[in-house]
Amino acid sequence: MQLSERQQEIIDEFQFFESWMDKYQYLIDLGKDLEPMAETDKTDDNLVRGCQSQVWMVLDGTPDEVIIRANSDAAIVSGLIALVVRLYSGASARDIVHTEPTFVEALGLSQHLSPTRANGLASMLTRLKAEAAALLSQSNT
Repeated sequence: MQLSERQQEIIDEFQFFESWMDKYQYLIDLGKDLEPMAETDKTDDNLVRGCQSQVWMVLDGTPDEVIIRANSDAAIVSGLIALVVRLYSGASARDIVHTEPTFVEALGLSQHLSPTRANGLASMLTRLKAEAAALLSQSNT
């Protein structure tokens, strides 16, 4: 499935909810379904800087297929992570680098997240794209 199709699925799902309270609850529910991270992965090297809550992110795989594992100690942030993982995990590093997360604006997350959560989401996405770009550059050498 193309990343544009994945994004559209996310957007379509959120359109079922009329209120932001329902959308927040859905984010929390998505976060509860995240695969737990091993304590050995919860290191300073895997900590995403710029997030108020603790967020750990690990990228595995190859430039052709990047697997993302991530988790947080905060409920709504875990839901945001679930959306990022759902969109990008399994994609190529090139697709990750070149595909903007348009679902963020389409859902209105920029307007409805607290500034600290919005900054945290931006930090996650920046780190994800940087690590995917590093995978690409390693494959080109």
